[in-house]
Amino acid sequence: MPLFYQQNVNSFTRLAIWHIQEPEAFFLEKVTPARLVTHPHKRLQHLAGRYLLQYLYPDFPHDEIAIATTRKPFLPGEQYHFSISHCGGYAAAIVSSYYHAGIDIECYTDKTLKVKHKFLSPAEQEIITNTFKKDTDLIKAYTLLWCCKEAVYKWWGLGGIDFRAHIQLQSIDIQSQTIQMLFSKNEAQSLLTIYYNWQQQLCMAWLVNE
Repeated sequence: MPLFYQQNVNSFTRLAIWHIQEPEAFFLEKVTPARLVTHPHKRLQHLAGRYLLQYLYPDFPHDEIAIATTRKPFLPGEQYHFSISHCGGYAAAIVSSYYHAGIDIECYTDKTLKVKHKFLSPAEQEIITNTFKKDTDLIKAYTLLWCCKEAVYKWWGLGGIDFRAHIQLQSIDIQSQTIQMLFSKNEAQSLLTIYYNWQQQLCMAWLVNE
């Protein structure tokens, strides 16, 4: 079974990453696609993400999933809050019976170095270089920060977010693998704690917050 990673975040929340090695038929035995996805690989990613929801919570009502105008999937009755992410041959999901949650996985790419000015201020970039220095490949570091901001965006779920203006890096703690982000939108400000995990193939970031 290609379960790549699993963690019980707290008594209400579970997450996992699935390494997709099965054919489409394997997932269709458990879940049905929410929409017509014609690209074979993207369809497989989509099915694997939905499969993970029931893997984490067997009573997850995947047939009730609706799509908001912001394209965020949700359960109208909010029995569970959840977030799904895909990257290459991997799918990830986080599910919580209490907290709003966001998750993102990213395969390491130098694209984040090329566009870092679009989602990070000069002050944020300085925090990254001062924190990681030569201990971490900067491609991995900037990919991680994109991953963290994507997780916050999914947690928010209402769209209209400028990654550079509304989600600002405050600090990075390598020992605890946590990142503090100041989230400001609609006159509300929150200091969010994002948890991250390095993998050889990819990085993962998630958060739970009321």
